[in-house]
Amino acid sequence: MQQKGLVWIAAVALVALAVACGDSQQKPVSPTTPSASGVSGTAASADGSTLKVSAPVLTSPIGGVRLTVSQPTLTFQAATGKYVSGVALQYRVEVQNAAGTVVETQTGTALSYTVKASLNVDTVFKWRVRAELEGAYGPWTVAETFRTMAIPTGYIKGNELYDPLNNSKTVGTIYGPYTWIQGVGLRLDSEGSYVEYQLPQALTEGEYSCLVTNLSVISSTEDPKDRVFTMREGSAAMNDNPYRMSVDKRGNGAVAWRFLTGNTTSGSYIETNTAERVPLAFHESLTYFWKATWTGGLFRVQVVEGGVNGRTIYDGSKSYGGTYKPSPHMVYAGSPYASGDRGDPSTVEGMIIRQIWVSANPRPAFANQ
Repeated sequence: MQQKGLVWIAAVALVALAVACGDSQQKPVSPTTPSASGVSGTAASADGSTLKVSAPVLTSPIGGVRLTVSQPTLTFQAATGKYVSGVALQYRVEVQNAAGTVVETQTGTALSYTVKASLNVDTVFKWRVRAELEGAYGPWTVAETFRTMAIPTGYIKGNELYDPLNNSKTVGTIYGPYTWIQGVGLRLDSEGSYVEYQLPQALTEGEYSCLVTNLSVISSTEDPKDRVFTMREGSAAMNDNPYRMSVDKRGNGAVAWRFLTGNTTSGSYIETNTAERVPLAFHESLTYFWKATWTGGLFRVQVVEGGVNGRTIYDGSKSYGGTYKPSPHMVYAGSPYASGDRGDPSTVEGMIIRQIWVSANPRPAFANQ
């Protein structure tokens, strides 16, 4: 009897233990397993982030400051891990307009990014940054603001040139006879007329673009062989210059060009051949957008009828070797000529030119009017 009593007491104790365990709280969910970096996981924080890092710190431009360049460089301080350090993070930089619409996003490991988008002038934009790693992302910074530059009257800075020429002013030097046409541009009144600019720094890759009116077909042949715009090194004669760039509108309307990168060896001297110079129908009353680019070993010339957003009537390109590095880097509307130079004066006589842009940065919207 004593043994049965003990068994009964033990059974009661087991039942009591089971009831007690049933009333206790469930075991906590296992924490999210961190990645090998020790900073990322799958559980989102209250701010929606899934990366255990701080927000970066925005440094420039901030506080609504007005820009002095068309494409700003956005700089910030690195995010830091909350539990580990030394992890190579990526950053997402986002630029928004005042309404919050994203106009550009860039990602990478650098702590500064130059905006590539063409931003409207005299306009407020917002920007923010967050760190990212292995598909996870940290918290966004609080957005900062900047105001884009007002439409400039013209400038030469480093290897960038802007000259509107529609305000009866120029940041260059005019040679030969000319006429200002207010609100339209500068008319070069002879084949010996041109505008000269000097860049403080060589533009090794970039574009030369402008708007031109009063172009026409004046001959059934290519004569005269006149030029819309040119570049060269220093003052050495244009036709013999080791860093010559010339873009022509021939008498019959054909587009022709040459591009040299320091010598006349194969690949360092490229030009259009006779078969490539196809006559085009230019009209004096229309505006034409002319653009030459030299980037990534490709020289390209485009002509657009009706302005920047019009109809492309010419698009030709060729690969080149070497590096375009004139010193000093001289830029021209038309073509320079001095007594004793080989050849003849060769600016497109009577053309009206405006909104000259020479830069490694994309052409800004304010230059398209």
